[in-house]
Amino acid sequence: MIEWYKKVVFENYANFKGRARRSEYWYFALANALISILLVVIGAVVGGIFGDALTGGIIGYVLFGLYTLATILPGLGVVVRRLHDVGKSGWFYLVAFIPFVGGIWILILFCTEGNRGPNQYGPDPKNEIEEINEIGKVELQ
Repeated sequence: MIEWYKKVVFENYANFKGRARRSEYWYFALANALISILLVVIGAVVGGIFGDALTGGIIGYVLFGLYTLATILPGLGVVVRRLHDVGKSGWFYLVAFIPFVGGIWILILFCTEGNRGPNQYGPDPKNEIEEINEIGKVELQ
């Protein structure tokens, strides 16, 4: 899980090109949720130490806000790459703003297996042989 998180946040910080496997997206989402919860809990613990729930709440939400700002671009990047994997444009994410059905539709797309083989957005991320061949082509040029 940590490897996928590091891949999204550090290696592909603002990368909106290519494709992302389901595991890359879901492990990032899980780690992101756990870290967010941890930051709010840290704020609550700090509030308990100082005996002031308001101070702890403010600290927790400031930490959470800073973390959210730091991870908003990698989060959008992995969403766009995940949509590319199922053959949709990154702009398709705006469907999520349709009340009721938009979020469900996006969730279904995030759970759907990506297109097999290369598509207009790049090679299949599950096909490691194809990735090795692409790396070899780049090195030879």
